Amino acid sequence: MALRSDWSRRTCSMARGLDILGDPWGMLVLREVFFGNGRFDAMKARLGAADSVLTRRLAALVDAGLLTRRPYDDGGRRRYEYVLTAKGEDALPVLNAVVIWAEKHLAAPSEQAHMFVVHSGCGQRTSSADSCTACGERLTAENTSWHSLTRTADPVPLATAPATRKNGTAA
Repeated sequence: MALRSDWSRRTCSMARGLDILGDPWGMLVLREVFFGNGRFDAMKARLGAADSVLTRRLAALVDAGLLTRRPYDDGGRRRYEYVLTAKGEDALPVLNAVVIWAEKHLAAPSEQAHMFVVHSGCGQRTSSADSCTACGERLTAENTSWHSLTRTADPVPLATAPATRKNGTAA
């Protein structure tokens, strides 16, 4: 079942990109996986999404090549966690741009409801989605943290694709 109209064959690059990245639930799922929260039950609890909504969004992101499923055992029961692919990691500047734009232009409902993009290399907040405004280094999942006051007092390093993880293990 399609989530909405299919824009994948449009001549406009923005329309094709929005076909995958334009769904709010999909972006929130990507946020969770970037935070290292790739298990279905943990995502469901964090997002408050219905099983059917989360299942469809995860399937769409896997089909689009942004996530892959990795098996794990949960008390003898085989389950899957979702991890970023290199294509999924390349969506980081889009998510960063949404965070930076929202912090600049939208009022937060509380003092705790802020999220900042932090370059782990120099430890500074950035106002650019793709490079650190303090030192100029390109932002990647390996050198970027998100500071969400609703999650923790400290910036959280982002999860990376399995091929780029040290020792092949989850972050």
